Amino acid sequence: MGETTVYGANWCGDCRRAKAWLRENEVPFLDVDVEHDEVARDRAVEIAGGRRNIPVVVLPNGDVLVEPTNAELAAALGA
Repeated sequence: MGETTVYGANWCGDCRRAKAWLRENEVPFLDVDVEHDEVARDRAVEIAGGRRNIPVVVLPNGDVLVEPTNAELAAALGA
């Protein structure tokens, strides 16, 4: 299994909230900035099935959450 990856941007409130939840729950994650990295932005859109919403959270098991709530993160990660 890999690690959790968050595709997002610093200006995005939902991205900051999701990353804060992950930190508070001690879930290690890779933070990928789609604002300044065109390749990462394209990858996030691809992973999200063509949606351009952020954050896009890729879980260690490969599941993808697009704009997840804290409750959705908790359920998906078994917290």
